[in-house]
Amino acid sequence: MEERRQNNLGENFDIPASVLDEIQKNIEDIILNFDIPEGNKIDVIKKINFMYSQTRFLSVTDSLTGLYNRRHFEDTLEREFLRASRYKNNLSFAIIDVDFFKKVNDTYGHSTGDYVLKEVAYLILQNLRKTDMVFRYGGEEFAVIITETPKEKAIVPLERLRKAVEEYPFSYNGQDIKITISIGISEVCENITTVHQLFDDADRALYKAKENGRNQIQINL
Repeated sequence: MEERRQNNLGENFDIPASVLDEIQKNIEDIILNFDIPEGNKIDVIKKINFMYSQTRFLSVTDSLTGLYNRRHFEDTLEREFLRASRYKNNLSFAIIDVDFFKKVNDTYGHSTGDYVLKEVAYLILQNLRKTDMVFRYGGEEFAVIITETPKEKAIVPLERLRKAVEEYPFSYNGQDIKITISIGISEVCENITTVHQLFDDADRALYKAKENGRNQIQINL
């Protein structure tokens, strides 16, 4: 898709959550073995746990949009795919791409592009369920994991989102900007046996949406 920037998330806190969990546990064990009053130990552990929660949040969050980042996306999609496959649950997956995003950056500047990405992220959250998991995959692409939902039903909120973006009054520094999105959808089924196939199926559907004129949703049948 349009300049898929794989490295744009490098500014995020780049330590796996599992590593942070292990560090936090080890620090607590060390403090408990210190020869200091018990009350002091508890106070120090509380402060460390607070700092840990902030650090862990940074490790899974995209700094621009506030959505989950790509690292967390890869871990979550793998987990949800395995769960859906094992228990035969419905699971839909969508890739959302901002149409002509490079043109927005080239015409209005990167600060305008950042504004557009933040507003699109807001609209995605507003138009999907709280149980749906939304991620910034990279550049102008977002990913959505829609649990307990077949792709035929997943189209409903995603179409609502597409219309919301199309009708939204994007305006930055006095410039009104027309923004649309294209969406590709896939789902866990008998023909999808790996998480990579699930992703690639949605990616092919997104490519079809782009090829057919953008500002639309496609399912790769």
